[in-house]
Amino acid sequence: MSKQKRDWWPNQLQLDVLDQNARNSSPMGEEFDYAEAFESLDLDSVKSDIEARLTDSQEWWPADYGHYGPLMIRMAWHSAGTYRTVDGRGGAGGGRQRFPPLNSWPDNANLDKARRLLWPIKQKYGQKLSWADLMVLTGNVALESMGFKTFGFAGGREDAFAPDEAVDWGPEEELETWDRFEDDDFLQEPLGASVMGLIYVNPEGPEAQPEPEWSAERIRQTFSRMAMNDEETAALIAGGHTFGKVHGADDPETLGPEPEAAPMESQGFGWEPEDADGPIKGSEMTTSGIEGPWTQSPTDWDMSYLDNLLDYEWEPHKGPGGAWQWRPTDESLEGSAESAHGEGDVTPMMLTTDVALKRDDDYREVVEEFQDNPMKFGISFAKAWYKLTHRDMGPPTRFLGPEVPDDEMLWQDPLPDAAYDTVDSEDIAELKATILDTDHSVSELVETAWAAASTFRDSDMRGGANGARVRLRPQRDWAVNKPEQLSQVLDSYREIKSAFDESGGDTRVSLADLIVLGGNAAIEQAAADAGHDVEVPFEPGRVDASAERTDAESFEALNPRADGFRNFQAERDDRPAEEALIDKADLLGLTPDEMTVLVGGMRVLDANYDDSEHGVFTDEPGTLTNDFFQSLLGMDAEWEETDEDGVYEARDRDTGEVVRTGTRVDLVFGSNSRLRAIAEVYGADNAEKRFVEDFIDAWHGVMTADRFDLE
Repeated sequence: MSKQKRDWWPNQLQLDVLDQNARNSSPMGEEFDYAEAFESLDLDSVKSDIEARLTDSQEWWPADYGHYGPLMIRMAWHSAGTYRTVDGRGGAGGGRQRFPPLNSWPDNANLDKARRLLWPIKQKYGQKLSWADLMVLTGNVALESMGFKTFGFAGGREDAFAPDEAVDWGPEEELETWDRFEDDDFLQEPLGASVMGLIYVNPEGPEAQPEPEWSAERIRQTFSRMAMNDEETAALIAGGHTFGKVHGADDPETLGPEPEAAPMESQGFGWEPEDADGPIKGSEMTTSGIEGPWTQSPTDWDMSYLDNLLDYEWEPHKGPGGAWQWRPTDESLEGSAESAHGEGDVTPMMLTTDVALKRDDDYREVVEEFQDNPMKFGISFAKAWYKLTHRDMGPPTRFLGPEVPDDEMLWQDPLPDAAYDTVDSEDIAELKATILDTDHSVSELVETAWAAASTFRDSDMRGGANGARVRLRPQRDWAVNKPEQLSQVLDSYREIKSAFDESGGDTRVSLADLIVLGGNAAIEQAAADAGHDVEVPFEPGRVDASAERTDAESFEALNPRADGFRNFQAERDDRPAEEALIDKADLLGLTPDEMTVLVGGMRVLDANYDDSEHGVFTDEPGTLTNDFFQSLLGMDAEWEETDEDGVYEARDRDTGEVVRTGTRVDLVFGSNSRLRAIAEVYGADNAEKRFVEDFIDAWHGVMTADRFDLE
């Protein structure tokens, strides 16, 4: 195979993740409206078809206990369970379990069969039903078909047609290894799982050791990366393990290659046993290497999991697959469960992660309460399952279908309805003039708007300017937002809002709208100072969230580790600054050219978080010129590294004097060949008008990224 450029230059900055934002890889085309297509479905008919499929055992992959429900619960769980709050990536959106690396992770072994079993359903409904929605919906139907009442279901997840190249799954070079913990056993950010290729933790125990107390610590840490508390975590484990079995008839090493490594004739199937001769029954199957059911009735919702766990003692032993698992010390449970295919009786087992719920004091308190109060257990599992499978969808306005609950959850970042008339063009002009008449500079107004809007994450649709949560804890206290300056600007906006609302009759203006409008007005002023008469688009209608409806602890995850647009990088972020910039730009859904023009604009607008002069390559800070690009690309000075980490200085070629300083984020637009090519477009003598127009387009995109009501 011929070498690619990445093979020749492995340290080259990769812009591929931003290229994904620049093109639509869907075969449905730009005009396809998935929300409209989904809402034309008869959801009851879809669910009936799925339920019928669950008990239609196929000869090529026989159903355990005559019911595919437990397999489908695992498929849905593992589709959604990759989500992590740190960067909002992962989750069920996109249906990316179909692509590598997820489709070939050891933890997803044999889920290729689950998806193939659903192909007749997908084939029947086509583009009206995404794989992403189908996998989650099937998990719900599976639970309901086995006697559990779910909390609800929302459609609206569109399919991806390629892996998400931006996700950092970990530093390891081999699957099922765990080189991702600091000395204090702290899981490195932004990772959500403790082992490469697993969804959460090793079911045998940490580092394959049957140590329940240590396992509990790992469980708590990994589930907290999904914003799950102890009650939600215990409910999910206990509820999920009420169904089905694990498969460890033999050592997993006897399996053939995973789907991505399998030969062409396998047609996307993997993990075939080397000596397979015909259909493989569940009692003969190897998936995890652990063998047995948790309960005596693996296709019924009941209390037997909790009763077995809490009412009996358990001891570790090596099962037939060679993995650590736990068996009851009391002989009364021996042979109390049927085998998956009626070949005799078997004994329930537990995983180390199950026993962890009993050995950890806090988890034990929760599961004992569940055992005493089955209704609480059911409600807790239903809500935790709904959160698990919908956590990455964003605000409730994106949820589609007749089964969306009326309740709005705190984790959905709910916003109030606007019970007033919004501002019109005349009001907008008046408000912009009032804002510009304050004592605040162009850079202060721009920084405030950016602080609010740039929290948006395209990964899980969280953050953004709508709600004005930048005025609430924790965002108002983030160092990157210059809290003292932010407070002063917000105080001015409150005064403007109060005066306007008192005189506006039925018309009101939200602080969220004022924050964005102030940034827009400042940019218009900065462009006018450069000789360009422009208007930044503005769509009113944002509302102000309340502190009571804001999960401050969960929102802390949006605190940026780095924001190259403001030349900011926290000490806890050890990535090269230019790589952190790419990551931030991807979370904002930007293309390479949008990222480039925004950095150049933010620098000349003097919007660095610490008021430093790094990258402010202009004699007119606060004026929207293309000076950043002209100065960076010019040959009047040469750059050299300084003693300050990540900072460079440019020395005049004739005098040797330092004429400007910059960071790695600044210099990458001259050193990287692709970014330099874009920068050269904006650095031309006749390019300033294009630069201003493109900056405004990119700025407007960031300011409205969370305005799902405009779509």
